[in-house]
Amino acid sequence: MSRSENIVQTRKASRHFKVIPIRKAVIDDFRRPYANEFALTLQPQKLAEPYAIREPSLIFVNSMSDLFHADVPFAYIDLVMAVIADTPQHTYQVLTKRAERMAEYFACRDVPDNAWIGVSVEDKKYGVPRIDVLRAVNAKVRWLSIEPLLEDLGELDLCDIHWVVAGGESGHGARAMHPAWVNRVLRNCQAQNVPFHFKQWGQWGADGVKRSGKSANGRLLDGREWNEWPVGYTPPVAK
Repeated sequence: MSRSENIVQTRKASRHFKVIPIRKAVIDDFRRPYANEFALTLQPQKLAEPYAIREPSLIFVNSMSDLFHADVPFAYIDLVMAVIADTPQHTYQVLTKRAERMAEYFACRDVPDNAWIGVSVEDKKYGVPRIDVLRAVNAKVRWLSIEPLLEDLGELDLCDIHWVVAGGESGHGARAMHPAWVNRVLRNCQAQNVPFHFKQWGQWGADGVKRSGKSANGRLLDGREWNEWPVGYTPPVAK
């Protein structure tokens, strides 16, 4: 098992993706801790929700789950992808740790043009190998979520990767992210012309001090915010 505890954290426009109205998990396979004791539970009734969103939005498909979990049938993923393809006004972020299953799914299916397909890259042992698997998927945008960054990843080959998001860990038991680790990711992106977005320091600041609340440590890296997006994408403005 990977050392990264959370599949992916919810993103809120007001803090990390400023001025971006990100909708969370509207077509998701939520794990509901009270209703079903953390068992994976499909939510097909949510498939209609994107049709009710009037303005073009950036939608994070699986904020608290993994669409390519072994217990999610390919037939259900087909329904999710059909909704994505049928709502081209929206852009959908799909993130997974199950890179092999994701690649198996897309081996005989097209990726909708408005679906960004990404993998979590938290460490060398589990995360970095997912990059090669992702590269084989024919998506218009392939992206990496390097969050939480748990160790120095070394020199990354970002060929055919279109976007990198990095950040530290937050929440109870959060582990510190060394500034040199994330700076190396940034330098890799700059050297290979890959847009970079720094989400947060998390519970531990760049100075190595643990503070209450991730917002206390901010999201400055090298003295500035990094809010880059995939080439050709213009994010919607929050109203």
